[in-house]
Amino acid sequence: MSTIDASSLMAMRSTMLARSEALQKIATGGAAAAKVEPASGFGQMLGEVNALQAKAGAASEAFERGTETDIAQVMLARQKASISFEATLQVRNKLLSAYRDIMNMPV
Repeated sequence: MSTIDASSLMAMRSTMLARSEALQKIATGGAAAAKVEPASGFGQMLGEVNALQAKAGAASEAFERGTETDIAQVMLARQKASISFEATLQVRNKLLSAYRDIMNMPV
């Protein structure tokens, strides 16, 4: 079993935040994020991830039609959408795990 020190954990967190626009908005929200209900904050994050995926899909379609010629921009949009989806999936998994842990606590 390997141990993870706090500095490497914070480095991984900062890397995920740097790669995901949706997570950056939530993390830098500060006081504004504290006033938002958790469910609506998560819903907002899902909406932003969906917007990134739609943007990536539109960029791919534009490239396929020939109206967009910069493959780097298309691939960057697709990568942003992929990373934000993976980060959202990991957040969902952690929340589900925490819920299961709480439900399995003895009374």
